Order: sequence, then structure tokens, then C-alpha cells
Amino acid sequence: MDHLLLLLMLLLWSSGLQEEGEHNSPESVRLVGGDSRCAGTLEVKHLGEWRPVNYDLWTLKTADAVCRKLDCGSVVSVGERSSQRTLRRSMNFMQEYEYEHKYRFLKVKSVWRIDEDCVQSDLRECAESSSSYYIMDLTCSDSVRLVNGTSLCSGRLEVKTNQSTQKWSSVCEEDFDQQDAEVVCRELGCGAPSVLQGALYGEVEAPIRAKEFQCGGNESALLDCRSSGSHRNNCSSGKAVGLTCSEPDVVRLVRGDSHCAGSLELKHHREWKPLTNKFGWTLKTAAVICRELGCGSTLIVKEAFIVDAPVWGISSDCVQSGYALRDCATASSSMNMLYLTCSDSVRLVNGTSLCSGKLEVKTNQSTQKWSSVCEEDFDQQDAEVVCRELGCGAPSVLQGALYGEVEAPIRAKEFQCGGNESALLDCRSSGSDRNNCSSGKAVGLTCSEPVVRLVGGDNRCAGTLELKPQADWRPLVGYNWTLKTADVACRELGCGSAVIVEQREDSSYRSVWRINSDCIQFGSALRECATSYFSNTALNLTCSDLLLQPNISVSFSMDGVSEAQQQGFRVFRGSNFTISCSIQPQYPGGSFQLTFTSSDSAHNSTQPAVNHSAQFLFPTVEPAHQGSYSCVYHLYVFSHNFSSESHRLSFTVIDPRPFIIRAITLPLILLVVITPLYFYCKANRGQMPWRQKNIEPDYYNLGGPAAKRGPTEEEGAQGAE
Repeated sequence: MDHLLLLLMLLLWSSGLQEEGEHNSPESVRLVGGDSRCAGTLEVKHLGEWRPVNYDLWTLKTADAVCRKLDCGSVVSVGERSSQRTLRRSMNFMQEYEYEHKYRFLKVKSVWRIDEDCVQSDLRECAESSSSYYIMDLTCSDSVRLVNGTSLCSGRLEVKTNQSTQKWSSVCEEDFDQQDAEVVCRELGCGAPSVLQGALYGEVEAPIRAKEFQCGGNESALLDCRSSGSHRNNCSSGKAVGLTCSEPDVVRLVRGDSHCAGSLELKHHREWKPLTNKFGWTLKTAAVICRELGCGSTLIVKEAFIVDAPVWGISSDCVQSGYALRDCATASSSMNMLYLTCSDSVRLVNGTSLCSGKLEVKTNQSTQKWSSVCEEDFDQQDAEVVCRELGCGAPSVLQGALYGEVEAPIRAKEFQCGGNESALLDCRSSGSDRNNCSSGKAVGLTCSEPVVRLVGGDNRCAGTLELKPQADWRPLVGYNWTLKTADVACRELGCGSAVIVEQREDSSYRSVWRINSDCIQFGSALRECATSYFSNTALNLTCSDLLLQPNISVSFSMDGVSEAQQQGFRVFRGSNFTISCSIQPQYPGGSFQLTFTSSDSAHNSTQPAVNHSAQFLFPTVEPAHQGSYSCVYHLYVFSHNFSSESHRLSFTVIDPRPFIIRAITLPLILLVVITPLYFYCKANRGQMPWRQKNIEPDYYNLGGPAAKRGPTEEEGAQGAE
């Protein structure tokens, strides 16, 4: 029994060693069916079964990790191969674009699916059982590699001169020259050598290449070159060959109206192929290409259909991460290609978006040089032309040095635009030239972003979401859009936050703008995230500010006198008033909630909306009614609750008693004052004749001559006797 137990333990220990050895052995990964052990279909052994690896848009950078696991050289190419195509049908472009795989009758094959993010670890740990039409073909160099570099085209040179020993050797700087470097760069599919320097990527490590390379410069592989007859055992300088090849990315735009417009093609591994637009290219991604071509800002990104052909597929995310195009390229086949239009004479640089930055112009196409523009030579009308030319909205900020100072060369003449021109170079220029910018300030321009809109709904805050990032309005197709993503569009429309976001399916396909939610979540504007696409779906959006703002008004009456107020007002205690809530007709039904808040309390009351209005009566005003009131309209529609609030009215309750006392006291005071005056005046009026007699003018005493005085009464009486 003990012997059996011991034997079982030995078997388990042996099995563990075998599994561990397999785990760490490259024998769990292989390339089959190729010209060498470093080329062919990639297969992985997992759970005791060899299967090919599903082609999952691996880039050269990802595949290079597998080449190193196989102890091969640097990656040369990675691509897809159909497992077996038995029949090919001719479909129209749009059907092929959306349902391509449904019309390719291929033999489905059991594969291991391995995500490219997992390649750095053990491939078996990443393998998931799957089935696919496509499997992966990989070609690695079997005798040359660059290690410890910053890209696939740089690093310390190592060679494998003896395939039987499978050992890699360093190369001494003294045994390597420019012609040898040209051969290595060509063999690895890179551009011409740009830097050749010893110890640039590390010192010599044993073993050392024993013989000197003697290349002519035209060989296709380093081991095709002649070698010196003498051997060396060490490297006297101690410096290993460090090599940097230029990136081989040669891009061009063909079949367009200028060198800044057309179908985008990439020369990769000595082969020109168009780029497909199946990988979410946006205006922001395309801006990288426009800069590389020496063109201006991106104007248009769209797709053009072709006969199904080999293409390069480049992920938008890979380009925006700063990798070289070569590192991002994957071989593919498609029926659409990428079409770009860049501005050939105007661009905004160093800005926070595609519609902002320091203005640069190219006035001489032959020299291909960009010039700064002095603030003194540019005004609002010029800015309107630039913003329109770049597909942006109206200029919102025009300020010198906003995005940097003037740098030479400087635009020599002043622009004199009328404001209606389609391009800046269509404007007139001043006759005089300037050699410097006295203010030292370059034109910094911020244009507003293009407008989004909702169409086909009951109001401006609901409907099909449309965007005009380039030349035309199109519906939006959103992938993985959440309410948080849609909030961006609602805020841009001034419609609050998103309440409903859903895809609507149409009967026919049409051109749309596709926007991935991740792009928006990273803070980019909607315009920068849009890529041209064909689809039979569209994005329907309903925002929280779906309803119009209700109206609030108040009327109160006292002693039959009514007064209406639209702002805050004062009302007597004991009077009565009515608050009216109303809204313009949009949807039937709903209810009004009258909300009340004061310094020490808050409450509300609700009434159904009748003819889109409701009345709230307060029969007797009390001090507790003092505060602010608002009307909130509530409506259940589209399976969601919506609400909208009016502006607020403030009430001040006044005690009428002081007014009553004043109203009584004032007449009494007036009566007390007026009554004595009345009797006094009346008494004085009774004595008026006597006073008049006594104050008869004494003409005799007015200083006139006696002869002229008339007879007095006494004298007249005496005369009568």
C-alpha cells in the first residue's frame, strides 16, 4: 500500500514537472506551414490541443512579442488568412459593408482566441476556445533583431549566424558600417538608417559576432552579405551596434483634387495599400495624417467603396496613442477605404480642439512653409472666413498670443476679407509688406463648435440626434451610449440632462455619423469623435428639459378691487388671492404642483391640469402665507416622468390695521383743525361791512390840498340847513 502511494506521488510530481516545463517552453507556441520555423500560421497548444489563433486585428507591435517567445527575430508582417473559402458571392457595397461575413461561405474552424492586450503574458493563460473564418499568419525575421529600442525600428543589433545553436550574438561597432545598416533596416521593413551609434541601446554582451560584415548595401538580408576572413574574440571598443531606422510610414492621398485630398494609402513593407475606414477614424485621428503630409487642419473624413481588396487596417486609438503608423497597421481586406480632405493653406495649431489654436497660413505652395499671422493684420471678418473654411462655427475668441507668440516666418501682408469669402486666400491683401510684428503677438483664434440638433420630435429637446461636423447634417449612430454619454449632447443643446437614449432602426441604409461613447467620455467634442459610416439605425434622444417653462401669475381682490402682479408683491392680511399656473399646449394631461418655501417652512399642493392650467385659491391671507411660490408642471410621457418649473414669485403679507388707524385718524385730525378755522372764518365774515366802513380811504388825510378835498358829512349836513 505504501508503495502504491509513493508511486502515485511520483506520478503526480512528474506530471507537475511536465506541465511546468510545457508552461515555460516555447513548444506551446509554433508557426506552421511557412518557409521557416519563424514564418507561418500561428498555433498554440492549450489543454493538450493544438489550434490556430484567431486573427483579431493584431498589430506588428503585438506580434513582435510572439516572435520573441519563439526566439525569432523582429516581426516582419502579420495578417489574416481565411480557413477555406468555397464560394464568393457578389453583393452590393452597402450589404457587404454591414453583413460582410454573412455572405462569405467559409469553413468555420476551431481556434484559440487571444486578446492582444494579453500577449505579454503566457499565451495559454489568455486562450479562449472559439471558432472563426480567419486565422493568423505571422512572419518573423529568423536571423536579425533589434532589442531594447523605443520602437520596432530601433534597438541594439543582434544576429543569429548559426541556426543549429539558436544563439543570438551582439555585433561590435567596429565591424558594422552604413551599408550594413541599410541592409538591416530594409530586411526589417523599416526606412533608411537615421542613427548608427555604438552603445546607443546598451553595451556589447557575449557572445560576440566573430566576423565583420561586408555588405554592398543592396542585399535583401544581412546574412546574404560577405564576411571578413579574420575572427575576433572580443570587441576592443566595448560598444555594441545601436541602430535607429527611420519609420517606413509613407502616406499619400491619391485620386483627389490636390495633394491634401483623396484616398489615403500607406506604404508598409514595400507595398502601397489603401487604408480602410472600418476602425473608427475621426477628424482628430485624421489630423495626424494631415500634419504628416504638411497639410492644414482636417476638413472631411469619409469612406469610399471599392472592389474587395487587401487594405491596411489602423485603429484610431492606436494612432492617437502616439504610435507610429507602422506599429498600428494590420493586414485586412475590405470593400471600403478611407477618404480624407485636409486644408491646404490654413491650420490652427496648439489649440485645445480642432476649432482653436494659433493661426498659420501657407501662402506659397511651392515652398510648403507655414507662416504665423500678426495680430495687427487680422480682424473679425478675417476670423469669420477662417472658421468657415475649417468647418467650425462662428469665431468666439480672437486674441493675440492666446496660443503662443509669433514665430518666424511671418505672413508679410495684411488680410482684407469682406467676411463672405469661402477661403482665407480668396481675400484681398494689403499692398505693403512687413518684416516683423511690432506687437509680437500671433493671432490666436477660437471658433465655436458646430451645432447639434434634435429633429422629428415634439420640441427642440427630443428627437433624432443630428450633427454637422463637416459638410452636411447627418443622424448619429452611437455605440455603447449611456445616459452619461448623451448628457453631453443635451447640455450642448441647453436641454438639461439625458433621460432617454435609444437606437431607432430604419428601413434603408444611409450615411450617418458614428460616435463611440469612449471618445466623448475622454472629454473630446462631439465633432472630434465623429466618423463617417453607413447604417440603417439612428440615435433617438430625449432630454430632461423636454417641457416648456410654465407661467405663474397671481390676482387678489379686496373690497371689489382686483390687482394682478407678475413679480413679487405685498398683500393685506385677511384678503384673498389666487395663483394661476399654466403652460403652452404640448402634451395632454399632466398636473401642476404649487411649491411654497419660506424661512422656516416648505410645503406644496397639487392639482390636475385642466386645459393646460390650474388655479390655487387662498380665501384668507395669513402671515404664514408669506414666502415664495413657483409652479412645477409634471407629465408622464414616453414611459418617463418629466417636470418643468416656472420662475418664483415672492409674497409679503401686510397687517392692514395700521392702515385702518391712519385712515380714521387722518380725517379726525383734519376735522379738528378745519372746524375752528371754519367758525373763525364765519365770524370774520359777519364783521366785514364795519371793517370796510372804518377803512374807507381818507382822501382828506392823504396829503392832498384842502381845496381839492370834498365836503365831509358834517359839512354837508350843515350846508343843508
